[in-house]
Amino acid sequence: MIGLICIDVDGTLVGSGGQVDPAVWEAAAKARAKGQRLAITSGRPAFGLALDYARRLDPQGWHIFQSGASVVQVGDGRSRSVRLRAGQVAALVERARREAKPLEVYRDFDYRAERADPILVRHAALLGVPFVTGDLLTTLHQAVRVQWVIPDGDRERFLDLGPELSVSSAPSPVMPGVSFLSVTAKGVGKAAAITRLAADLGLGLEQVMMVGDGQNDLESVALVGHGVAMGNAEPEVKAAARHLVRDVDAGGLAEAIALSWGL
Repeated sequence: MIGLICIDVDGTLVGSGGQVDPAVWEAAAKARAKGQRLAITSGRPAFGLALDYARRLDPQGWHIFQSGASVVQVGDGRSRSVRLRAGQVAALVERARREAKPLEVYRDFDYRAERADPILVRHAALLGVPFVTGDLLTTLHQAVRVQWVIPDGDRERFLDLGPELSVSSAPSPVMPGVSFLSVTAKGVGKAAAITRLAADLGLGLEQVMMVGDGQNDLESVALVGHGVAMGNAEPEVKAAARHLVRDVDAGGLAEAIALSWGL
């Protein structure tokens, strides 16, 4: 049986109305009773609504946040983080200032922005946290991730940030037309974090399921033994997946969890 189920948030756990299907919580409880572990595996940070989701899915489990930069045990607050170098963060902040593009800088359990851009205010509401502004250069030595929150039309210009940084792109059904470009240290990502977490749990990757929909889920869906694409997933994710379930708004995630019981 599948021992670890990794679950993306936007477009997988959370639907277009910003809600979680109640059937998901029922399925998660049954999975835990069967001895399975469930792990949020998201670009979202370990605070606000994502932390609430993690605690409800598996209150004593390790969860993957910030596109793999933070792996947090939500029961006791332990964290395994891969930090960005101060110079890398400073260069991205200076570019954001120069080009007047919305940028967020994240630490393990908080974040801030520098501009009161409407798109960032909307994103704070999506995260379920207060919108906080401040000098981003004061976060240089604690940052695990930075994120561009930009219109889809600007996406391609920010994907290549050099050989020492990893960039992953994800949409959100709640904010159509917006690209979330998550920037972490090279080698950091959902797939790498899943590999470490599975090893820590004594599981082979063939015993892992990853359920996702966006480009930042693609590598993980292809990596694990049972990659699952939501019905609303991007075409590349569907092509890489071993299983396809219904749309997020039609019970797809609960279907995926139930599927894991027969594998």
